[in-house]
Amino acid sequence: MADLAGSPLFHALTCGFLVQLSKVLTFLVREKKINVRRIVETGGMPSSHSASVCALTTCVGLREGTGSVLFGVVLYFSLIVMYDAAGLRRAAGRQATLLNRILHEHIQLPGPPHERLRELLGHTPIEVLVGAIIGVLYSLAIYRPPGGM
Repeated sequence: MADLAGSPLFHALTCGFLVQLSKVLTFLVREKKINVRRIVETGGMPSSHSASVCALTTCVGLREGTGSVLFGVVLYFSLIVMYDAAGLRRAAGRQATLLNRILHEHIQLPGPPHERLRELLGHTPIEVLVGAIIGVLYSLAIYRPPGGM
């Protein structure tokens, strides 16, 4: 178990899973019904992508040092993931909302009813920030150096 506590991949995977699990539980409490699809769906509070990449980056920083090349690479890609979550994916979700509304209210397409586009794709900046904080705190809490202390 000590080796896993020093594994960046373990930090990223378990943090992302736990954040997604929290979304299932939050939905259960709020809506009084189970929605297991929330475990794999994107979007919503907090950003599991941000939590995962920040847990990964924090673990790499603790293990390799914040001055290492690996930390710099992981940090750079983590920032891209978080930027895309709040920018590109959020914009795609907003466009889906608008297209669904236009199709529902103004256009009658021939044939069977169209499938609605997924609207919950990205995150607000606050959802990304909260995910990032969770990821850093999670990794700081469970990190153990390889070989034990």
